[in-house]
Order: sequence, then C-alpha cells, then structure tokens
Amino acid sequence: MKRNAFIFGVVATTALMGSSFAIGKIGLIYVSPLLLVGVRFVLAGILMVIAVLTARRPHPRGITDWLRLAAVGLFQTTGVMGCIFLSLRTISAGESSILTFVNPLLVVVFATVFLGARYQKTQWLGVLIGFLGVALSLGFDLRIQVGTGIALAGAASWAVATLLIHRWRDYFDVWVLTAYQMLFGGVLLLGASALWEKPQFTMNAIVFFVIVWLAIVGSIVQFAIWFWLLQQGDPGKISAFLFLAPFFGVLFGWFLLREPITAQVVWGGLCIFVGIFLVNWVAVKQKSVSDTRRTKSVSE
Repeated sequence: MKRNAFIFGVVATTALMGSSFAIGKIGLIYVSPLLLVGVRFVLAGILMVIAVLTARRPHPRGITDWLRLAAVGLFQTTGVMGCIFLSLRTISAGESSILTFVNPLLVVVFATVFLGARYQKTQWLGVLIGFLGVALSLGFDLRIQVGTGIALAGAASWAVATLLIHRWRDYFDVWVLTAYQMLFGGVLLLGASALWEKPQFTMNAIVFFVIVWLAIVGSIVQFAIWFWLLQQGDPGKISAFLFLAPFFGVLFGWFLLREPITAQVVWGGLCIFVGIFLVNWVAVKQKSVSDTRRTKSVSE
C-alpha cells in the first residue's frame, strides 16, 4: 500500500509541475505574464502563511533570517516563475519545461565554480549529456528565440535558489520557508508587473480556473505531496524523479495546446533526463556508501 502511495505521489507531483506550463500558457491569453504569476504566488503564499501561523510553526526572529527568506523568494519564485511565464510568450510549453528543468545540471556547475564542490566523472558526464540535450532540443539553431534565453535564465535562478536553500536549510522550518518565499516572491512579481509591463487582466471562467489551479493545485497541493515524498526516503534519490516533470510538460502541451512533439525535442528531452539521472544517481550511490560506512563505524 505504501509503495502504491509513493508511486502515485511521484506521478501526481511531477504531473502537476508539468501541467503548470500548459495551463499557464492558456492564462497568458487573458492576463499579462508577470501579473498572472504574481497573483498565483501571492494567493498561494497568503493561504500557506495562514496555515503555518495557525499550526504555530517556528518563525524566524531576526532580520537576517527574514532577509534570507526574501532572497530565496527572489530567486525561487520571482526569478524562476517570472522567467517561465515570460518565456511562454515566444516558445512552447514543452520547450519551456525542458529548458527550465536543466537546473539540476546547473547546480553541479555553480556548486563547483562558486562553492568549490567536487563531483565524480559520471556526474560531469551527466552534465555534458544534459547540455547536449539542450542543444538537440533547440535543433542546434543559433537563431534562438527570446523565450529560450529567458527559460534558461529561469533554470539558472532555480539552481542559485537550490544552493541557497541547501546552505540555509538549518535556519528555517520547511513549511515556513515555503510559505514566505512564495509570498515574498509573489509580491516582487506584482511590483515587476507594475514597473515593466502593461498589465492586462480579463476576468472570466477560464482565468478563474487557471488561477485556482496554479495557486492551489499547482502550488500548495503539489508542494504538500512533494514534501511528503521527501519524508519517505533519501531526498537525493527522490529528486531524481524530477526528470518526469518536463515529460509531463511536453505531454500537457500536446494535449491542451496541440503543440507538436518533434523528434529533436524528444531526443533532446531524453538526453536531459539521462543527464539529470546520472547526476542524481551517482550522488545517491555515493551517499549510500558513506551512510553505510558511518553506520559500520558507529557499530564498531
């Protein structure tokens, strides 16, 4: 029963991640990008803040920790989600999802360059295969669209957020971190919308559905399932399942938007999946070995 629940959780959370690209693109017909994603995360953030206050989860006390929360919101919500929705104006939902989920590969590069981290050769092979997949997805076309660069910028922002969360993870309750980073990031997105775009908002049944889906189902429900999965076992191993998200992104783009699935996107996506898997799988194997050695040492 627990195994079936785990499998269902993996499929559900990655499907919800992937669906947000196609459903978000539908919303862009009626609402400007930064305004739409800003409303999404302010609403989701407010609901989660109410939840963590009601549950009396431990909150930060000093200004430094609140600034850390704001920094995570800047990169994780404002940077990532703002770039995703801006990219959807010029590229397909499938392409945007594939490019955005290059972020685990960028984590390896950034951690090596800025933090002095060391990775195995197989992990670097995964990085190379992953970036080959990006090139394949773009058809080695040098006339890259604006949305391509924006989506990759979103992936880079996600990688930075990942490293910040890893570095500051001991300072925060995970639910409080999630709630406030969404709220802070959403407020910044609304501010960016007011400054840099001509806001457009046409309220109708479709827009209502899109906002409810993105804010509640695609954010709160998806986070709840994901955090439950992380509690079931090795986070590194579970994170390897993220390669399913761009698969669902392409699938929902085809199903809801009739976006064509070209051979170059399929092969490029497969290379990216393989690259991400190699990076995560080696990390998991390495951790398992170290855990075994530590357990043996303690028993002795």
